[in-house]
Order: sequence, then structure tokens, then C-alpha cells
Amino acid sequence: MDTKVKLGKSDLMVHPIGLGTNAVGGHNLYPNLDEQAGRDLVRVALMNGINFLDTAFIYGPERSEELVGETWSETVERKNVILATKGAHKIVDDEVVIDNSPEFLKQSVEESLKRLKTDYIDLFYIHFPDDATPKDQAVAALAELKEQGKIRAIGVSNFSLEQLKEANKDGHVDVYQGEYNLFKRDAEKEILPYIREHGISFVPYFPLAAGLLAGKYDENTKFDDLRAKDPLFQEDVFKDNLAKVELLRPIAKEKEVDVAHVVLAWYLAQDGIDAIIPGAKRADQVTDTLRTIEVELTDADIKKIDQIFS
Repeated sequence: MDTKVKLGKSDLMVHPIGLGTNAVGGHNLYPNLDEQAGRDLVRVALMNGINFLDTAFIYGPERSEELVGETWSETVERKNVILATKGAHKIVDDEVVIDNSPEFLKQSVEESLKRLKTDYIDLFYIHFPDDATPKDQAVAALAELKEQGKIRAIGVSNFSLEQLKEANKDGHVDVYQGEYNLFKRDAEKEILPYIREHGISFVPYFPLAAGLLAGKYDENTKFDDLRAKDPLFQEDVFKDNLAKVELLRPIAKEKEVDVAHVVLAWYLAQDGIDAIIPGAKRADQVTDTLRTIEVELTDADIKKIDQIFS
């Protein structure tokens, strides 16, 4: 059975379970990352049928793209991997600045091509919007690169609805990436209806809410990374969130899978979400995530999960 799905209006065919690689060389995001473990994540993903790798300049910075480039090129043929990366961050005098100018985006693509060891990028996203550049001009620069064969599809990430509309004025946007999970459902109000109407795929990031939706934490779990300041993880809110996650256990038990598989399957059941990119820190987490494909949620299951987190 071919499990691949098409992303938006593009011709990219991806496994619906991708791999988010911010823990592959993302030293600025996670303390004490092991680079060899990062390489293993990518290799194991590719060897088990996952062909959709999501990285970005700012993971590292630069290091994630380098490790992804080294690893895919030693593991599979170029046609067997879909490389997605993102640009917009510029480091000026040790400060990070967001830049969507056509000139900078073109330069970003050239630099990402080198780090990823490839002569084309399958999907290039504008990672964050800046305040200065008209979004249709930013996307027009990527459309030029697409005509030149340097990128195959155009994405935008973290854009508001207004910015997305401006970016897609000429119909060039193929994929939208934004934060979306069962705890953070703002995208359902405006973004998801818009992308459905315009044939754009929505790729949610933080689908497991930094592990909270995986059902692996309890009230005594302590965090020393990104999660320490995340509102979802603060005392009473954290307890309430854990209680909601517990309500998913009976569904997971009935399907003989874990809570995380049920959550990820729920996203894939939503119209407009064609692929997800859960991150991982260990290779066994990558292979485990693939069990999501086996989960068949009934309409009643989908409705129940919707209500628990409404």
C-alpha cells in the first residue's frame, strides 16, 4: 500500500508522518544534544519509509541543516527524500533579525542548498513574517527560484491570516506551517478554512505540545528546557491538561496503541492536514510514531476527542 499524500497544489508526495528535526543539531533550542543521536534519527526515519524531513536555518543555527544534509546523502537517493527547510532569520551583531526581503530570501536558499548538500530544495518556507516586506513580493522571489528549479514548492510559516492572504495573492503558496494541537486550536477559526478553500496543505508544528499530548508525563515531571516557561506546563494548567490527556487512554487502549498515536491520527483526520512532523530525540521514537498510520478513528472517536479538548 502506498501511503504517500500530496502536499497542497505542489507535486510533492510525502509520507503523512514526517520528521521535525529541531532536535537534530538544534543546540540553541535544547541543551546537551548528541549529534550522533541526531544523525541516527534521520537515518532511521529514511530507512523506515519516512521521506519528509523538516528543518530550518535557525535550528542550530545552521547545524540542523548540515546534519540532515550529511545524513540523507549517505542514506538514500535524492529522489527518495523530500527536504523542507525555512529561512527568514538573519544574525546581525549577535542579534537575530527577521528579514523577508527578496534579496535575503534568495541568499538564504543558496546557503541552505549548500548545507543540505543538494541542488534543489523540495519545500522552502518563509519561517516568520517581518514587518517591512510586502508578503506577495517575498513570495514572488521564491516563485522565481521555483522557475529556476532551485525549489519545488513554496511555504509560509507563522503568518497571520492577513499575511497569508497577501502572500498567496498570486496563488503561489503550497503549504502553510503553524502551531496547532489539541490545546492550541486557534487555526480552526480562520487559517484552516482559508487553506482548505485555496488548496493549501496545513502542516502543524508542536503536534504533541512538546510531549504533553504523548501521555508520558505526570504531575511530578519537571522540565529544564523550552517547556519550563511554556504556559501549558504551569502548575494548575498543567494538572488540568494532564487530566484531559488521561481521557484519551481508553481510546488508545481499545486501538492497542499509545495516546500519542491517537492524537496524531486525529490531526490526519482533519481536512487540510495532509502530513504531520512530530519531532524526536531518539531513533526508537521515530519508528514508534509510524504506528499512527495503523490507527483508524471512527467518527465517534473524532467527535469525542474534539469535545474533550473543545
